[in-house]
Amino acid sequence: MKLGLRIDVDTYRGTRLGVPALCDSLEKFGVKGSFFFSVGPDNMGRHLWRLLKPAFLLKMLRSRAASLYGWDILLRGTFFPGPLIGKNLAAPIRRAADEGHEIGLHAWDHHAWQARIDSMDAAAIYRHLARGVQELTDICGRPPTCSAAPGWKANETVVLQKERFGFQYNSDCRGRSVFLPEVAGKRLTQPQIPVNLPTYDEIIGRDGISNANFNAHLLSLMKPNQFNVLTIHAEVEGIVCREMFDDFLQQAAERGIAVVPVGDLLDGSNSWAPDRIVPRRLPGREGWIAFQESQTE
Repeated sequence: MKLGLRIDVDTYRGTRLGVPALCDSLEKFGVKGSFFFSVGPDNMGRHLWRLLKPAFLLKMLRSRAASLYGWDILLRGTFFPGPLIGKNLAAPIRRAADEGHEIGLHAWDHHAWQARIDSMDAAAIYRHLARGVQELTDICGRPPTCSAAPGWKANETVVLQKERFGFQYNSDCRGRSVFLPEVAGKRLTQPQIPVNLPTYDEIIGRDGISNANFNAHLLSLMKPNQFNVLTIHAEVEGIVCREMFDDFLQQAAERGIAVVPVGDLLDGSNSWAPDRIVPRRLPGREGWIAFQESQTE
């Protein structure tokens, strides 16, 4: 059984502390993953206005966000522009690349993408992507091979603009299988590798899930003949929940689960079925996220 490991790095703190810690953990267990970096300003504190929305407030309380992420993340960029992640923290990003992990673009400005994607036109999306690609290229000496939309906020304009870059694949939605996006009846060339497993913040504190049984629950969702992709966050599994993540890697190894970079799930194939990306709601998340249309569960 293969498990594609997607590691989202959203913030300055996650890059500075979480990435080196995760590199150590992955090296300890002899596995590789896919790091998706946000490289522009860390303005994540500007999400605080969303506390006015009941669904977001409930999620923040349920996941104990203040203790989970730290106040430096929750207030970052609130009153002044946040620090530039790539400019100040090139070393941990370069380390992940040098140690053989797959390197992808998450965002230039993570907050701006999530907050404005509904109103961004094609030109604005392209500029955002191009800026992030250039920054990662400057840091790593080569362009990123893949991308993953922040918060699974993606639409048809997004996937069309990504076609202008040399990504081997994108991971912009939730779903159940690798597919080629279709837009206006046209099949695009860059496959989508969706995420099918829940993230920590989506299920912790719901239906009896706690840190004590989180790993057991997550492992129970993985099936030998099933597509398996997991997203973790440098700010969570790389810092506050690092010991729990190490235990997850240990249990995965004992069960014969091969943890691999997400791109390994392509297996050299190019015969993926076409499908569309559509907006839907997901329990445990506020607002819409992108889904593979054929997924009905």
